[in-house]
Amino acid sequence: MGWLKDESGLDKCAANHVPLTPLSHLARARQVFPDREALVYGQTRRTYAQYHARVSRLASALAARGIRPGDVVATILPNLPAQVEAHFGVPACGAVLNAINTRLDVDTVAYILDHGGARIVLVDSAFVDLAEAAKAQMPGPGPDIIEVADDQAGYPATGRHMEYEDLLATGDPAFDWVMPRDEWETIALNYTSGTTGHPKGVVYHHRGAYLSTMGQVVSWRMVMHPRYLTIVPLFHCNGWCHGWMIPLLGGTVICCRDITAPAIYNAIADEGATHFGGAPIVLNTLVHAPDTDRRAFSHTVEVFTAGAPPPAATLAAIEPLGFNITQVYGLTETYGPVTECTWREDWDGLEQAERAAIKARTGVAMPFMEAVTVLDDALQPIPRDGAALGQVMHRGNGVMKGYYRNPEATAQAFRGGWFHSGDIAFQTPDGYIKIADRAKDIIISGGENVSSVEVENALAHHPAVSLCAVVAQPDEKWGEVPCAFIELKPGATATEAEIIAFVRARLAGFKTPKRVIFTDLPKTSTGKIQKFQLRDAARALAGPEPQRPEPQRPEPQSP
Repeated sequence: MGWLKDESGLDKCAANHVPLTPLSHLARARQVFPDREALVYGQTRRTYAQYHARVSRLASALAARGIRPGDVVATILPNLPAQVEAHFGVPACGAVLNAINTRLDVDTVAYILDHGGARIVLVDSAFVDLAEAAKAQMPGPGPDIIEVADDQAGYPATGRHMEYEDLLATGDPAFDWVMPRDEWETIALNYTSGTTGHPKGVVYHHRGAYLSTMGQVVSWRMVMHPRYLTIVPLFHCNGWCHGWMIPLLGGTVICCRDITAPAIYNAIADEGATHFGGAPIVLNTLVHAPDTDRRAFSHTVEVFTAGAPPPAATLAAIEPLGFNITQVYGLTETYGPVTECTWREDWDGLEQAERAAIKARTGVAMPFMEAVTVLDDALQPIPRDGAALGQVMHRGNGVMKGYYRNPEATAQAFRGGWFHSGDIAFQTPDGYIKIADRAKDIIISGGENVSSVEVENALAHHPAVSLCAVVAQPDEKWGEVPCAFIELKPGATATEAEIIAFVRARLAGFKTPKRVIFTDLPKTSTGKIQKFQLRDAARALAGPEPQRPEPQRPEPQSP
């Protein structure tokens, strides 16, 4: 099928077939853009020639310390130049990168280091105590610690371990990179932020990482030499593959250690940042920043937002400030974003509220994915009527190889030839997906399905509400009812009765929160609200009640 009658002599060879890998982006950038600015962090400025040489030194130094193809090298680093360099330097010696969340507890870090089998771990000086404590808990000797000092942020080396710059000094800037022989080879190992049990190790191949970088350039409408601000942690889906992507365009990565409104506005005003990704909480931070934290800028900043459906109210508020928002969606298991809310010209004339509502859609598959759709339990398409619910399913090169050392979970996630996300959604008549909820977060009240996202969108329009989350609270009569947790804007006030009345005026009665709690919301390092903690709190408020069993599924980890 698909062959010519005579294909003798038409075989794959070195001239016509090269395994796809994002390593090729930096190798090319060194040749094409040697003098262009590649990496920026405070006073640190590096050209592509310097960037490539440092990556080569890192790869060479790791190889000299016994790291062989297939070995795992971990990092516990914020968004610093060393973390960006490791994304190329670790695979450039044939090894597998395991970027670990800096906010995890000691037990979880110890589990990841042990389960992944890391032989070396690069650690920011601020997290050396964490790494040492995790290593002490491991059953074996654990990885060697290489310390990465950050003097300009006030984190000098402790002196207890070899320092990163000293490691690089032992390396060869002309080191011959170990390129993959097969694009199915593993480039990275990422662990989900599961809320129950141990996190699962998600395995990425070079092909998927490469195609993600190419597809997102199209989706983001990127042109040459973007200036990308690292808001998405590079330990989260490898920063949505954006660090691997930027050299493709000869762009600049602007590192940002602490994600605050002043840091973001300063990067835009002083460094000319043109693009960044982030969770809706980042948008919220910019919207509610006081005037003293803001800086003027004249260009439009392109933003990919994901992690939770952004409230239409937030989208309506941020775009007039100079930001163009595109919602994207994905999971750790899909290299980060795999859908985009592609804008259509016939929407240009809509009022701001209608534009924001459309931009809050989850969207359609990005170009490098074969399909992202919504199917029912029988794996059949749901009606595209904007109401019928099903599960978001993925198929394509942007889906992980599987879960490391967990064939049962891998088989379960891929049953029926689709990756099962565990996210509940509907599709509009024009094919756009809109996530209604996570499978865990659907509230079943008196037999009716209540989307927590819908209730949260209504709450977000209240002028006093900064952040909100809605979860199920056990109820003797209805089984479950919505319970709202709200973080108010600084200086704002509201009462439970006022909030309930506000939502009741906008939604059906059974969707209205029956309880409102004013509190600071627990968040992950990527800005996602930790609903499992709120579910526990809601159950405690209700007293002991039978709990609805939660479905067994892959842990969703939107970017």
